[in-house]
Amino acid sequence: MEREKNELPPYSAVANPEWPRRHRAIRRSRGLRVVALACLAFIVYAQWRQIHRGPKSSPTLLSIPKLQDDLEVCSKLRSKPKDPIGAGRHRNARYIDGHKPTLIRNATIWVGEPVKGTTAEEARAGIGYSWTYGDVFIEYGLIKKVEKNIDANTLSSDTLVWDAKGRHLTTGIIDMHSHSGVNGLPGLVGNDDTNELSADITPYVRSIDGIDPNDHQLEVIKSGGVTTSLVLPGSGNNIGGEAFVIKHAVGKPDGRNETSAADMLADPDRNWRYIKMACGENAKRVYGKAGEQGPTSRLGESWEFRHAFEQAAKLVRDQDDWCAAADTVGVENMDRYLPQDLEWETLGAVLRGQVHVNTHCYTIPDLEAFVDHTNEFKFPIRAFHHAHQTFLVPEILKRAWGDSPPASALFADNMWYKTEAYIGSEYAGKILYENGLTPIYVSDNPVLNAQHVVFEAAKAYDYGLPYHAALASVTTAPAERLGFEKRLGKIKPGFDADIVVWDSDPLSVGATPVQIWIDGTAQYENPVELPKSINPRIDMSKVIQTTKETPIAISHLIITGVSKSFIDAKSASEGHGRQNLTAVVLNGRVTCLGTCTEEIQTAQTGGAQIISLENGYMTKPFTAFGSLVGLNAIDAEQATDNGGSPDVFSRGVDGLALDTKKLHYALKYGVTRAISSPKYSAAATHQGTSVGFRTGAKHALEKGAVFADDAAVHYTLDLHAKTGSTSISNAVGSLRRKLLEAVESNTTASDPFSESAFLQRVVKGSLSLAITVHSADVIAAILKVKRTVDDAIVSAGGDSSLRVVIIGGAESFIVADELAAANVGVVLSPLFSYRTTWDQRRALTGAPLTNGTAVDRLIEAGVLVAIGLEEDWIVRDLGLLAGAVYKNGGGKIDQSQALDLIGANVYKLLGLESEADKGDIEEFVVFEGNPLEVGSHVRAVGAGLGEVKVFEYE
Repeated sequence: MEREKNELPPYSAVANPEWPRRHRAIRRSRGLRVVALACLAFIVYAQWRQIHRGPKSSPTLLSIPKLQDDLEVCSKLRSKPKDPIGAGRHRNARYIDGHKPTLIRNATIWVGEPVKGTTAEEARAGIGYSWTYGDVFIEYGLIKKVEKNIDANTLSSDTLVWDAKGRHLTTGIIDMHSHSGVNGLPGLVGNDDTNELSADITPYVRSIDGIDPNDHQLEVIKSGGVTTSLVLPGSGNNIGGEAFVIKHAVGKPDGRNETSAADMLADPDRNWRYIKMACGENAKRVYGKAGEQGPTSRLGESWEFRHAFEQAAKLVRDQDDWCAAADTVGVENMDRYLPQDLEWETLGAVLRGQVHVNTHCYTIPDLEAFVDHTNEFKFPIRAFHHAHQTFLVPEILKRAWGDSPPASALFADNMWYKTEAYIGSEYAGKILYENGLTPIYVSDNPVLNAQHVVFEAAKAYDYGLPYHAALASVTTAPAERLGFEKRLGKIKPGFDADIVVWDSDPLSVGATPVQIWIDGTAQYENPVELPKSINPRIDMSKVIQTTKETPIAISHLIITGVSKSFIDAKSASEGHGRQNLTAVVLNGRVTCLGTCTEEIQTAQTGGAQIISLENGYMTKPFTAFGSLVGLNAIDAEQATDNGGSPDVFSRGVDGLALDTKKLHYALKYGVTRAISSPKYSAAATHQGTSVGFRTGAKHALEKGAVFADDAAVHYTLDLHAKTGSTSISNAVGSLRRKLLEAVESNTTASDPFSESAFLQRVVKGSLSLAITVHSADVIAAILKVKRTVDDAIVSAGGDSSLRVVIIGGAESFIVADELAAANVGVVLSPLFSYRTTWDQRRALTGAPLTNGTAVDRLIEAGVLVAIGLEEDWIVRDLGLLAGAVYKNGGGKIDQSQALDLIGANVYKLLGLESEADKGDIEEFVVFEGNPLEVGSHVRAVGAGLGEVKVFEYE
């Protein structure tokens, strides 16, 4: 009672005599609430146990077989793939019973690894690598022996014996970035399955679902020695989907069971999976619509990546929790199935380390952001593709999550086509390798013709990547990055027998396969073999230095050690053609080529600089014809472009924009002149007059900057010309009508710069008509137009005829005789067509598939030919392209004539011979090494502007 008396009263002004009784009632109600709360807590606990531990005794109502299947999935989720083994196998999984073993004898073999006992440091320096002479025995689709003088008597009696005759033998080339099969050629809307553009994040799509085994490009690519390709989805999406590695053997003729994509898989057991992602411009361009959808910026792209990985990480956590619970209580006691989501399954596998990630990234911010993603979500990346700026930030690459930094899958020198490709270096491979990273060279087919992936490696060697690393960049390095290090990329027992025998060193100009074996089966029954002698191997120990970007301008030079000259200096007849010549340059002009005793003394008095060469070559300068250099800086950026309209006839001279990076590089590689015409679409179709100018000029008013205000009149009659309602027949008819009107016109056009005025000059024979066209049918139509107009000129009392030049000309060889009879020349652009468009579908792709290419057939028919530039970056490669024609031409032309393909022939075609002759002694290029071969380097360029540009080494 005392306790009750001391209790505080209720909040009331008057004491309530009933308060003690009511207080007891309140105490009882509180007790009931405690009991209720305890019951609620028990229920919550029981529910928690039910969710996390499964039911204790009641049987599940779910399908037990399905739950057991889910439990098996758990074991797969926890497994980590391993590279498939090579050694120890008796037969290749792709071997078909009945295929006979093969002994390849007398080969010069590149094994792909150094001799035993070589340390890792020595191997990276190239020590222990060499070409060796021996035999290779293939059985059951595997390399079984690599030895000298394998005794055929010890082999089965049905063994096929193939004599390599000392030629070079390597493993098959591996292209780590291709769209072959999903982006079929010739390109048609119906067979383009490169990108799934329904959403930016599509990890759930697979390239194998679009690979067409009937794509002829697969065979063309193989003919270049490429036996394996990673077929990726495109780069339109930030996450584009799964990729697959295929071998280029299709159907029973190539040693397969059937014609199917699954039968082409390099690893039928599918140990590893692959995925394509992409940073940068592409996704922004495809999806970026302000206020509607994104990403519109790199900021948005990083969010898309992180959000996607977040969803995948949640799926991984849910799956791991389910699998742990199933292990604890038994799968039969689970009340739900394993969480699975097809949309995020592939990314979940990425986070589990089961998928090799390949990411398209060019720029430093893209690279750094993606490296951050790998560390945030803890997954490795196998390679950055395109990777133009990786050479600038090797340390950022080394910060990527995982045991080894990503490789850089590069082009050798394809740049400038968009902003993120504007910064790059041909020396990227050399720099990356020197920083302990891995360069790999790829095609991005059909961006580049994957048939010539090995040429990318050859150019990388040309730019300073060590010989062994250059060969590795298309063999062992991609094999390792794809998880095939123990099966592909080396000529070793137990490896899958992808073998190529080449007609010359694979890193030399024009190297072409003689025969190819995939999984033990020869791919060609009667391959075309080019008539070449066995060339000596490239000097593997050669150290190539990096050329400084900015040359030194010098007026007086003494050049010693000139082994061969192709210039015609008027005062240089003494000793011309002999070995070890000396060239003297005074005031930017060659004044002597020979012994030049007196001229040397004069030059020394004037303070001339001396360039000492070991194997010097002097040539006339190269000319870039048909490109957009001088009118364009970054292809995809309108702000840096001349622009244009299909309805406007314009002059290239009015749009000249000089002193650009493209022109600096042109000069650096011996291209002192260019002839460019305005375009009116991204396909580089033309309507107007081209301008001839010097690449070293600062502006158009500089003395000597422009040597031809109007070099030719240009039109385009290929498929890209069909704008609006225009058809090919309409375009041809319109051109015929304009030319006939020009013939019939008796008055001079009031505007001397109008289309009609220029066409009057064309019909009078003072200006050439250059027509861009590939189709043999349209070329035939043009020849008929020429005949009609020529007849009209004669009828009108004239004595001239149209000077017509075909640009493009992929199918021109079909009408080679007719072109020769009509005296119509061809500028091949590209030099080696690979049938990218429908009007190029009959192009010759060369040995071992076809006997020669268009250039060979045209030269044989007597057609005057030049090499054009379909894209501007090819300014670096003109000498090597001319070298390929020379090397693979079977003696049709000599070295001088090969150089004319990128020089004198251009001026002959356009009727500008006098302009070319003006530059004999003031425009020249000095090379260390043969400019038609890999390994030559420009040392000096006489740019025709009163001085010589001298390029020094870093």
